[in-house]
Amino acid sequence: MRKRFLFSMTSMLLLSVLLLAGCNSNKNAEGTGKVTLTFGTSQSGIPRTGIMQTMAKEYEQETGVKIDFQVVPDAQWRDLIKVKLASGEAPDIFNVDVDPLSMPANVRPEENAIDLTNEEFTGRMSEEILPTVSHNDKVYGVSFAPTKIWYVYYNKRIFADLGIEPPTTYAEFKAISQKIKDKDIIPFYQAPASGWYQVLPLFETGPNYEQKAAGTYEKLNNNEMKIADLTHLKTVIEQLKEFADLGYFGKDFLSNTVEAGIEAFGQEKAAMLLRVPGTEKEVSEAYPAMKDTMGFFVMPWGDNQTIGVNPGGSAAMFGNKNSKHPEEVLKFFRWITEHDHLQQVFDGGEGNLTICWPEIEPKLTQDYIDYEKNHEKGTVMQAAVKYIDPQWMDIGKDLSGMFAGAMTPDQILQNIDKRRAEQAKVLKDEKWQ
Repeated sequence: MRKRFLFSMTSMLLLSVLLLAGCNSNKNAEGTGKVTLTFGTSQSGIPRTGIMQTMAKEYEQETGVKIDFQVVPDAQWRDLIKVKLASGEAPDIFNVDVDPLSMPANVRPEENAIDLTNEEFTGRMSEEILPTVSHNDKVYGVSFAPTKIWYVYYNKRIFADLGIEPPTTYAEFKAISQKIKDKDIIPFYQAPASGWYQVLPLFETGPNYEQKAAGTYEKLNNNEMKIADLTHLKTVIEQLKEFADLGYFGKDFLSNTVEAGIEAFGQEKAAMLLRVPGTEKEVSEAYPAMKDTMGFFVMPWGDNQTIGVNPGGSAAMFGNKNSKHPEEVLKFFRWITEHDHLQQVFDGGEGNLTICWPEIEPKLTQDYIDYEKNHEKGTVMQAAVKYIDPQWMDIGKDLSGMFAGAMTPDQILQNIDKRRAEQAKVLKDEKWQ
């Protein structure tokens, strides 16, 4: 299984390289003299609804400038865009997942990104998102990100039929999953093939670690403790392994992708999955029978009951500083951040209930408002602890290896520490000297 997994990952990476081979060619469209801007992104970097592609066509009709989307599987994108940036072959516009800690290292904005500081639209983005797209008091990115919270969504009908309730502890989580599995339904949809999804439980529950041992984030940032010392994190990893071994992720789940999760959940083949607020809209539009049958709860790995909040946990667009068409990139950014176009992005997305533009009214329902009032909140670990987010996909590979029987939780923790030290050394972090 391990050999097949490694072969599959290698093949997908080669495919990704081919997909983006001409990303920075900047050739005119079909020899017509019209400008074509390349837009590189991961699959999850833009809405699966196709709203960005639809708006790009509208923009082309208005201006004659074509946007050529180069969409790469999530599992390969982070490594691929780093290679493209380093080689000077990045797309004219590129999407990168951002947070205040990792963006400078992942993008190296002073070398690679167009300075947007003096653009009118940067003054309209929310103050919460600006730190995730800024560096040294300059703004480099454009984001449509909601304040991201990952909940476990569940099928109320399945729960009611089995007489089970949303769990608040890991023991309860495991007990209800067994009852669901006994009915030949996948208890929890997991998607290792996308490379990043399996990592969410480890760090979205980070506020729980901080609550159980105050000062954990600070100690990690000061190199006063190792990830391997974080017993609560090890517990979560062990629980993920137990879920896999007990069959709660289903058979052959290593090949699952995030994109296929909506189908599995919507067709009631899976009873639970991790998603963000607004999932109800996306699922019910694709599967009308699911309307009003979805509930949510915080992920109970490690007995967590704290809502993990990521103020910038989504992709942001950056203009390539080395593009042959920087002015055209700026014009596109100006166009898509006009009020009516922001509203169009929001309405045409995957059902997100918020957007990082205060001028656009949020769509949070009373269920979410009440739930948040009744639970404590905290910042997710990858947005508060250095050198976690840049190795997210590497951790995903380690977890997949663990699911396949090739790694242990202790080895995963050691790998995280090793990569943190390597990244700190490259950045000459004095705490690691």
